Amino acid sequence: MFAGILVGYLLRKQSFIHYTGTLISVAIFLLLFLLGIAVGTNEQIVNNLSVLGVQAFAISSAAVLGSVICAWVVYRFIYKRERP
Repeated sequence: MFAGILVGYLLRKQSFIHYTGTLISVAIFLLLFLLGIAVGTNEQIVNNLSVLGVQAFAISSAAVLGSVICAWVVYRFIYKRERP
């Protein structure tokens, strides 16, 4: 991480550095595609997809609900203006 920061700092004036955001997005999409292939070829995962899907839905729903509650708490107690 620190080596990347140093290289980025040293090369910050180079024109090709401005395309790193696009390159990162392409790399992430490629990695997700390859992960999907790996999951699709794994018989154990495919056979248990209904159980894993329910668990994934429950975990992601809890994460979203927790984020909404935390955002509401932060808004309520930190950013809401005091009434006179």
